[in-house]
Amino acid sequence: MTGKRSEAITQGFERAPHRALLMGTGVPRSELQKPLIGIATSFTDLIPGHIGMRDLERFIEKGVHTGGGYSFLFGIPGVCDGIAMGHKGMHYSLATRELIADMVESIAEAHRLDGLVLLTNCDKITPGMLMAAARLDIPSIVVTAGPMLTGAGRAGRRYSFVTDTFEAMARFKAGAIDAKELQTCEEKACPGAGSCQGLFTANTMAILTETLGMSLIGCGTAPAVSAEKRRIAFASGERIVSLVRDGITPSRILTRAAFENAIRVDLALGGSSNTVLHLLSIANEAGVEVPLDLFDQLSRETPQLSSMNPGGKYFMEDLDTAGGVPGVLYQLGAMVQDNPTLSGLSVKEIAAAGGPVDEEVIHPLTDPVRPEGGIAILRGSLAPDGAVVKQSGVSQAMMTFEGRARCFDSEEEAMQALMNGRIVAGDVVVIRYEGPKGGPGMREMLAPTATLMGLGLGESVALVTDGRFSGGTRGPCIGHVSPEAAEGGPIGLVEDGDVIVLDIPNRRLELKVAAEVLAGRQAAWQRPEPKIKKGWLARYASVVTSANTGAVCRPC
Repeated sequence: MTGKRSEAITQGFERAPHRALLMGTGVPRSELQKPLIGIATSFTDLIPGHIGMRDLERFIEKGVHTGGGYSFLFGIPGVCDGIAMGHKGMHYSLATRELIADMVESIAEAHRLDGLVLLTNCDKITPGMLMAAARLDIPSIVVTAGPMLTGAGRAGRRYSFVTDTFEAMARFKAGAIDAKELQTCEEKACPGAGSCQGLFTANTMAILTETLGMSLIGCGTAPAVSAEKRRIAFASGERIVSLVRDGITPSRILTRAAFENAIRVDLALGGSSNTVLHLLSIANEAGVEVPLDLFDQLSRETPQLSSMNPGGKYFMEDLDTAGGVPGVLYQLGAMVQDNPTLSGLSVKEIAAAGGPVDEEVIHPLTDPVRPEGGIAILRGSLAPDGAVVKQSGVSQAMMTFEGRARCFDSEEEAMQALMNGRIVAGDVVVIRYEGPKGGPGMREMLAPTATLMGLGLGESVALVTDGRFSGGTRGPCIGHVSPEAAEGGPIGLVEDGDVIVLDIPNRRLELKVAAEVLAGRQAAWQRPEPKIKKGWLARYASVVTSANTGAVCRPC
């Protein structure tokens, strides 16, 4: 084939130095005529979701060479949100999404690669990879490494990460379990390779990647340790060569219809609220207009069809067996818009072949788990530019709530108050200056939200923040409040004792303080000193936008 990007480094006498360097890596001269495929791998020993990637790299390589290409591995960093949680490390998590996109772009452009296989799994790595694919618009395919199996206990008990670590920590503090049971939870919650077992951010993004059409059928739910995942990895390596030869790039796939389908599947499953940030950022790179309020519009129309952990009882292995993404598309029926996918089949074709499904796990439209989708967008005097709540994780009793503000300017301050018993029924915990700019990095608040649940306060206390939540969060927790406090948003003006009203059915988040009082507070407000003043996070804080835009970085 001719007209390949890689000809810029492989063709002509003036490229003799380039060929010499490639041959210096061991590439035979005969292979220089083939499509050069980069395998961007986020393998690391630090993350359970990524420790199995050495195996998948081999199968992707086999697929690339079987398809007639030549592959090159290159490394991409990853952060484990669970390990980074609750300390300085979490400042880096969301911000690495931008680094990952930039790194993939840099390697692909510098070496004129013809196509990319993007091997990923955990929270910010998958959206970063997708942002790069959309930005570069060269043939690309994503392989998500798969979910972890649940841990096995006696009498059929299944252990999982959030319930049996973060929430168990709070139960231990409350005296509900002893040290031996806590240790058992630690040992069984993460039994091996894979992303955490419930519908947290990593698994939600894997499912949405498949729904968008950017990975092969079954990739989003196939377990990390399965032979099926190996076969998908091989097929993805083989498929990328065909995509290069046929000139099929992400802009053919990442259309408005693709994003609407992804949002609907997210809503139908009750997925992570982080997907709002990530779908907005991917759409931004793809040049597709996806406004924040689209999530709420579709949520009003799309019922929740599955009860997935952490808010429900089913795990990723159950969803995979029940029918996976094709099964969800099948149940959504006419709500699904047709669109091409990298598999070669259209979304409608995949949906039509997706049934029948296990309707205990993936309900029909006529018998939904809830009448609305898993995510709601709130607005009001406390969040003029919007806020996000995972309503699938909120009990019916807490869908409306009025309480007294207890204000904290960092996650650490709030955690100390929770662990010392200073938060009581009727409080609204306000955690601010944790947004994209104020954090910086918009830290996840899994520790305080899990502590609320573990302490038995999930039915009597709400939490509001300009930060964000883990996909493992459940309960009345409202995040992404925009504008954030560091941008002068109303959340920075709240004082202890102010009354806050949460009304999820009517999509309202209100601060019951007189306008003239707020105006006086606004006039007296001063932007606080940055929490981090050196390193690349200081640069990140200077260009990142509030959460309602996806926390994207403005061009300098």
